[in-house]
Amino acid sequence: MRYLPKSPAERQEMLAAIGAKSIADLFSGIPERYRLREALQLPGPFSEAEVIDFFKARAAENSLGYTSFLGAGVYNHLRSVVTDAIIQRGEFLTSYTPYQAEITQGTLQAIFEFQTLMCQLTGQEVANASMYDGSTAATEAVLMAERLTGRSRVLVARSVHPEYRDVLKTYAKNSGLHLEELPYAANGTVDQKALQAALKEDVAVVLVQSPNFFGAIETLAPLAEAAHASGALLAVAITEAVSLGAVKPPAEADIVAMEAQSFGLPASYGGPFAGVVASKEQFVRQMPGRLAGQTVDADGHRGFVLTLATREQHIRREKATSNICTNQALCALAATVHLTLLGKEGLREMAQQNLSKAQFALTELEKIPGVRRAFDAPFFNEFTVELPRSVKLVNAYLVRDKIVGPFVLGQPYPELTKHGLVCVTETTPRVELERFATSLRRALEQPL
Repeated sequence: MRYLPKSPAERQEMLAAIGAKSIADLFSGIPERYRLREALQLPGPFSEAEVIDFFKARAAENSLGYTSFLGAGVYNHLRSVVTDAIIQRGEFLTSYTPYQAEITQGTLQAIFEFQTLMCQLTGQEVANASMYDGSTAATEAVLMAERLTGRSRVLVARSVHPEYRDVLKTYAKNSGLHLEELPYAANGTVDQKALQAALKEDVAVVLVQSPNFFGAIETLAPLAEAAHASGALLAVAITEAVSLGAVKPPAEADIVAMEAQSFGLPASYGGPFAGVVASKEQFVRQMPGRLAGQTVDADGHRGFVLTLATREQHIRREKATSNICTNQALCALAATVHLTLLGKEGLREMAQQNLSKAQFALTELEKIPGVRRAFDAPFFNEFTVELPRSVKLVNAYLVRDKIVGPFVLGQPYPELTKHGLVCVTETTPRVELERFATSLRRALEQPL
């Protein structure tokens, strides 16, 4: 698409049409202290060769050779170069919304396959074409439950990712939702007694995460039973999708909100990712986003179409289920290709490596005086440890050995000072796990 600049006269005409005197008036809502008053100090102008050299130099400044034990919602997994090769094909890379089914069969089929894979993984009956990410998917799951039940009280486990809870709080602020947080028990899972006490006839949904933010795997059956007994729904958030290669799918849940980043998407400085909402088929009319379905044409040939699209572009605003569900089609395609290449056995093997290596790492860390596991619930590839001193100080020492240390839990959970969340995936060799334990031991032996 060519860029067609506007003349000064055309700009003035446009400003007059909206009642503005100058372009500066368009930014009057931005506080003065945040406005840019001078040109950015950018190098150049450069020739093409100089631009390439400039970015090569910037790339060389990246930290190389580090081993990371940081997870907390973003995970480093093995990826095939085939995935990148396919999603960079022009017919996928430049595709947007498949409004015209007759010319977007490839995109629609890819979405259909993605939905099928997500249902198989989550144990649900229907899945949407994707969401922005896991945090918005979790919020949409709650809003979906509100519409289904006609209730506005929401019980959210405190062990749900802190950033997911922050996104939910932002939505709840002006949507009439009443959020209440459920404490976690001594083993790191949802406190079931607190849940029972909080469940009343006005509760729309109980939102939990499994594996939760502490790495603990929740037992979902009793949570679902308790929620359903009061007429509420159970929504389960999943941030580490590879866990489904080893952990029983959350079939007991009414709605599943998942982050698919672990399936073929790099950490990439925090995005873009792909969220998923999956649920029972009886709830499909209240699902956000859109769904691709399979049909046959007039000649009996298989084809794909959008069978449900409940956003403002397709439906009256008051009937739209969401206003943020432009799907992450390219990221969803990457997840589809990745899972197709892995297959069932490949995903199971990857999950087993995560599980085994995390168990080995915990064993090595527990040999260090003063280090203990904080919660004893089963875990997948993340676990919480308590250290005898500040995790921030320990991480400052570890980084000297080119080790990115555990997530500092004391920030979102003030009661968990000196607690760190350790993540181990299949990408971490055993020698690096041993080096981590050795470096941590030295860090704890340093004088305060």
